[in-house]
Amino acid sequence: MVKDLTTTQRNQVVQFILQGSIDGKPKHGRILEAVQKFSTSRSTVTRLWRAARKQHQAGEVIHSVSRKITTKRRTRVHLDLTVLSNLEYTKRGTIRKLAVGLETSKSTIGRWVKTGKIRAHTSALKPDLTATNKLLRLRFSLESLELDRILNKIKFRDMHNTVHIDEKWFYITRGSHRYYLAPGEPEPHRTCKSKKFITKIMFMCAVTRPLIAENGTVLFDGKIGIFPFTIQVPAKRNSRNRQAGTLETKAIESITKEVIKDCLINKIIPAIMAKWPEGASKDIFIQQDNARPHILDNDPDFRKAASQGGFNIRLTQQPPNSPDCNGCMMEIMKFKGQNCYKILHMGKDALRRLNQLPQNLEVPVELIQGCIDYLNEMGNQDGITEIVQSLGLDEIEGY
Repeated sequence: MVKDLTTTQRNQVVQFILQGSIDGKPKHGRILEAVQKFSTSRSTVTRLWRAARKQHQAGEVIHSVSRKITTKRRTRVHLDLTVLSNLEYTKRGTIRKLAVGLETSKSTIGRWVKTGKIRAHTSALKPDLTATNKLLRLRFSLESLELDRILNKIKFRDMHNTVHIDEKWFYITRGSHRYYLAPGEPEPHRTCKSKKFITKIMFMCAVTRPLIAENGTVLFDGKIGIFPFTIQVPAKRNSRNRQAGTLETKAIESITKEVIKDCLINKIIPAIMAKWPEGASKDIFIQQDNARPHILDNDPDFRKAASQGGFNIRLTQQPPNSPDCNGCMMEIMKFKGQNCYKILHMGKDALRRLNQLPQNLEVPVELIQGCIDYLNEMGNQDGITEIVQSLGLDEIEGY
């Protein structure tokens, strides 16, 4: 049975009934014949005939039109990767802009992103490296290697005897702070003379790599300490809070070499000597960045304080824009000191569950040789011989 008749079929039904009609009345059984001929229902044929009769009585032309709305099926839009790649980056920063550039809808763009046809990426600014920066980064990565003579492999140093120090600014308070209070508890009242000029304090943080036993016991957590740059000064005049001459703690706003030197000698070095685990090597390196207020290892006051109690503590400086983890160092060696790399996931969580997480990353000899050859080509040969000898590369045949 045909459910929906087209306009032509509807008019054929009406004409078929008219041909078997006398004075506008269909013969007996003509309606049933139309039902059988056009494979439709009796109600449909009756409805079409009544409508045609009304048109005839009104003096109109008998014409039956199908009420079915025919919709054209939309063709699926295909992604042209060439057009996408040729768009300027500024014209594809949002889904709305990308939809305009590709002349399609936002929902289509969202579907392509969800299915992986378009990849979302967040671009972060990186330091602009000079040729000297690249070579120093590469040398720093090479100098961080050592030869494991037991396994006869070259790995990054474990850094168990390296203390990392760095400065960090902190606001003494925040403009707004969330607290959870008990019902009826009074709300805390916090005041400040100016919300735009909240006092900042610089801290010096010192940490090293923790020592963990094979059974997972933490032998040394590696936390040396965090030390604020503050000073005790007497109050100049009386106030309702304190008497004149009362010592007040004030933040040191200008961090100079003398301030850094005092922190190293009177705070960091005593903390290292007090917390350093027994039995560990007392040849310790304090690694710092190349900020201007930092002192060098040849400072006489520092050397005197760093050589007490059997300790031999030395200062080392990282080069500008230097890496801070072995994964970065590995990529820097691959890209010859540049920073256009992307850190690959090692799957450390899975390795840790399987108890296969390595203590140090192994570095292929071919990669090290390529870096050394590149330094020689660039004329940066100072200390290359010592690196080759320390890593045992001079014993490799054909090197």
